[in-house]
Amino acid sequence: MSPRLFASLTAMMLLSGAPSAWAQAGTETPPAVPGAKPVTVQKIKVHAPTIAGNLEGESADRDVLVVLPPSYASNPRRRYPVLYALHGYSIGAEQWTKEIHVPQTIESAFAKGTQEMIIVLPDSKTVHNGSMYSRSVTTGDFETFIARDLVRYIDGHYRTIADRTSRGLAGHSMGGYGTSRIGMKYPETFGAIYMMSPCCLSPRTAGNMDPKGLEALEKITSPAESASLPFFLRAQLASAAAWSPNPAKPPLYVDLPVKDGQVQPEVLAKWSANAPLAFVDQYVGNLRQYRAIAIDVGDKDGLRGDATRLHEVLDSYRIANSFEIYEGDHTNRVAFRFQDKVLPFFSQHLSFAPAK
Repeated sequence: MSPRLFASLTAMMLLSGAPSAWAQAGTETPPAVPGAKPVTVQKIKVHAPTIAGNLEGESADRDVLVVLPPSYASNPRRRYPVLYALHGYSIGAEQWTKEIHVPQTIESAFAKGTQEMIIVLPDSKTVHNGSMYSRSVTTGDFETFIARDLVRYIDGHYRTIADRTSRGLAGHSMGGYGTSRIGMKYPETFGAIYMMSPCCLSPRTAGNMDPKGLEALEKITSPAESASLPFFLRAQLASAAAWSPNPAKPPLYVDLPVKDGQVQPEVLAKWSANAPLAFVDQYVGNLRQYRAIAIDVGDKDGLRGDATRLHEVLDSYRIANSFEIYEGDHTNRVAFRFQDKVLPFFSQHLSFAPAK
C-alpha cells in the first residue's frame, strides 16, 4: 500500500475514531467536580421537513437530546443561550453523550464557572452511519435541518435567547466537518463556532482512491447491506449518499467514486465541491461575522494536517481564530476538551442577555 493511500485510509478511519466501539473505549473520563448541580436531560423528537421524502428512507422525525441547566426549572423567567453540538461518523446522539460523558462534563463545567446554557445534541446518524450534515435528495437535507428546522423548534419550545449572538455550533470529527460547513454558510444563525478534530476538509483525488478496495460497494444491492461493510467502505458509501446523489440509480441512489474498477473524475469533482478547504474562500465575508472561531486537534490525530491548513487559511484572510494542537489522539481527550475548552469558549463568546 502506498504511503499516500495509507494516509487517506487512516484519515477516513478517523472520521469518528473508527469504529464507534474504539472511540468510546479510547475516551477518557474527567474527574467529577464535587457538589456540581445536576442538569436535566430530555430526549425529544423533532420533525425535519427538509429530511422528509428522502430516497434513502431516513426518518424525518429525528431524535434530539436537550440538556437543560440546573437553574432552568427554578428560574422560569430566565432565558438561555444555546449550544448545538454535533456528533461524529458511526455514532448517534446517545453514543455521542457517552463519548463526551454527558451529563457529568456539563455539570462539572458549570460548577467550574462556565455560564449556564442549553445544550442540544441532534442525531444525524443514517442507514450508512452518517449524514455528513449535507444536502442530498438521497439522505435528506441535514444541513438545513440543523441550521433552520432544529433551531426553530428549540426556540419555539424552550426559553432560549433567540438571537444569533446567543447561539453556538460545535462538533467533533464528522461533527467538526458539519460545524465548518454549516458555520460558513449560516452566520445569520450562529454567533460562534468550534471545530473539534474536523474531518473531510480536503478534496479527494484519484490518488486517494483504491479501485479494487471499492469494488465491494458496486455489489451492494440494498441500503441495509451496507451494515456488513468494513468501516472505511461504509464511510465511502455515506459520503456518496451525501455528496454524489443520483435519483435515477436505485436502490442506493448514489454515484460511486469508482465504477468497473475505474475512478470517476466527475464524482470526485462533486466530492471536492463539498470540501471546506475547497470552498472556504467563497465564505470569507460570512466567517468575518463570527464573534469567535476555534479549531483544535490532537498531536497524534491523522486529521492534524487538514485542521492546521484550515487555520492557516483563516489566518491568511486575517479572520480571528484560535487554534490548538493538544496532546492526544482523535478521541481520547474529547471529553476533557468538551468540558474544559468547548463549553468555556461559548461561555466567553455567546451573549447571555437578550438583544435590546
